[in-house]
Amino acid sequence: MKEGKTIFYTDEQNDEFSAAVIKPIKIDKNYRYDRTRGMSAVARFFFYRIVATPLAFIYCKAFLHYRCVSRKVLKPFRKKGFYLYGNHTSNYGDPLMPNLFAFPENVYFIVHPNNVSMPVLGFINRFIGAIPLPDDIDAAKNFSSFISERIDNGDIVAIYPEAHIWPYYTKIRNFSDKSFGYPARSGKPVFCFTNTYQKRFLFGKELSKPKIVTYIDGPFYPDMELTLASRKKDLRDRVFDAMCRRAEKSDKEYIRYIKKGTD
Repeated sequence: MKEGKTIFYTDEQNDEFSAAVIKPIKIDKNYRYDRTRGMSAVARFFFYRIVATPLAFIYCKAFLHYRCVSRKVLKPFRKKGFYLYGNHTSNYGDPLMPNLFAFPENVYFIVHPNNVSMPVLGFINRFIGAIPLPDDIDAAKNFSSFISERIDNGDIVAIYPEAHIWPYYTKIRNFSDKSFGYPARSGKPVFCFTNTYQKRFLFGKELSKPKIVTYIDGPFYPDMELTLASRKKDLRDRVFDAMCRRAEKSDKEYIRYIKKGTD
């Protein structure tokens, strides 16, 4: 997408602007979530540490002009397991950037089945941390069990509560509290990261593409004295507020989004 492009939207919670058109596979009881044992563990190490991690660094630094501030807040929580929520604004950067600021921890991502359905990349995604949403009850049991295992193992589970990709969007879209059920049930800590789009200069001249600057906030803990429904809403509201505050640091609108029916 080019600078100056305008996108008209109808529903900020359901409109999708990713360019990919993929027919998803069915995630049923036969889908294997766990790739951490035996030869699968060897394949995961190769794809995750040998291939994906250095490529993520090169791509984010060279093409996205990326940097992260405040990653130090994560340091006391290494090897303890937590949930990570972020805004969904980059087709290729979103699954890469958390691996940079959370390094050397293992990061897993809750994703749409599209992400494991592509012929080659989908296969690799299964080994580098993609956890596709289930399509039936039996798969849901395996899905929940695997997430709990990862958190108990001290890993990070990343979630994009906005669900749909809006490239270069500079605000935070309203999202539900549905995905906050995981930490609300377990009592585990939550962090959020906000990717902002800021002006980039070279020799005093503003360049076309913005740089991405990520801010991390937390930890947020669920109030276990509240009901489950109230815990989810409370967590969602605190994360949403923190992300909205950080989004105000964006000062470059590379792509303009306008709601249909408004000026």
